[in-house]
Amino acid sequence: MKEFIRKFFDEKFWKFLGVGVVNTCVGMGTMFLMYNVAHCNYWVSSAGNYVVGSLVSYFLNKYFTFKNTSKSPKVILRFVVNIALCYLLAYGIAKPLAAALLSGAPAKIQDNVAMLVGSGFFVILNYVGQRFFAFREK
Repeated sequence: MKEFIRKFFDEKFWKFLGVGVVNTCVGMGTMFLMYNVAHCNYWVSSAGNYVVGSLVSYFLNKYFTFKNTSKSPKVILRFVVNIALCYLLAYGIAKPLAAALLSGAPAKIQDNVAMLVGSGFFVILNYVGQRFFAFREK
């Protein structure tokens, strides 16, 4: 178990977190602007986050974090599948969770909290998916 933890939280993990800061600023900025300024709904706004953020994430994580040199379209397909599954799971869990925990709050507050919580869930799921599925080592 100790070996697994040491290997899991290695240099790649810390690089992923650094890339995540950049990615999060860009993606969440997009999401909250779409929801609060452009008045897009919850799903469109959170999807905008992951379309923009995923483009940043793909290039930075592929070449910087995981140093993946594969030119195969399978890498892109695995990345897209990973992002889609992580998005659906994270936000699919966060929305009803926020609604249940904040049942007396206005929908706008519930949605903003759900988007924030969904982002946290997404980060955890996405790291595991990118490291062990999308950009896995041979």
